[in-house]
Amino acid sequence: MSATVRALGLVDGWQAPEAAVGVVGAESRVLAQRGHRARRSRWASVTKLVTALGALVAFEEGALDLDAAAGPPGATVRHLLAHASGLAFDDARTVAEPGRRRIYSNTGFEVLGAAMAEQVGMPFEQYLHEAVLEPLGMEGARLDGTPAAGIVGSLEDLLRLAAELLAPTLLAPATLRLATTVAFPGLAGVLPGFGFHDPQDWGLGFELRDQKRPHWMGPRCSAGSFGHFGASGSFLWVDGEAGLACAVLSGRPFGAWAARAWPAFSDAVVDEFGAG
Repeated sequence: MSATVRALGLVDGWQAPEAAVGVVGAESRVLAQRGHRARRSRWASVTKLVTALGALVAFEEGALDLDAAAGPPGATVRHLLAHASGLAFDDARTVAEPGRRRIYSNTGFEVLGAAMAEQVGMPFEQYLHEAVLEPLGMEGARLDGTPAAGIVGSLEDLLRLAAELLAPTLLAPATLRLATTVAFPGLAGVLPGFGFHDPQDWGLGFELRDQKRPHWMGPRCSAGSFGHFGASGSFLWVDGEAGLACAVLSGRPFGAWAARAWPAFSDAVVDEFGAG
């Protein structure tokens, strides 16, 4: 049985007939792919990876100050990226002091988008297109909603993003390392769908695998892996140690099925295609 059948064949058990999945390896090469590559669907919170990448490009350009005040009193752009601003999940309430708890916040990313627009001097959607989507050739992707969850795009677009995060071209490698290192270490919090973790480690827009149990990535993914998943049944993870990135647009909303299926799928991908 081929590697593609062994790993990507697990998708057959997902009851997700429109699922599209792909694996990227060294030199941005697509190692395996299954499903409709060009069909566009909602990425939900995987959008946050694109927004974070845009923020990091603006930071490198000198157009965005990560330590500029943004959000609740005492919070900064850095707090918003790291879900450490104290803003609630989906409304404008402040439920903790900045830097005290890891509260996953869609509102925080909406505030981040507004702060970026002000600092870069153009609408957020325009900047995201010019700074990220266009340079990466993500021709089918567009922002149709908020900076937290509004991207609509294809698997091909998501694989281009995966390749960029595996081997950055828009950012200096040191900047991506900064963004995928724990921001505000030691904060506890809830990972939606997987419960409370202490610590609940997060970088600057990127959720970090570390030693979290349970988790949507499998235990075969290295502790340094990072990425995001979305309520639309989408995910993208990058494992630099394995030399892989994996992208999924399942077309089936996230639920208990995904919490069971995704870790086993990720482990199979690492076993079949990983560098070591």
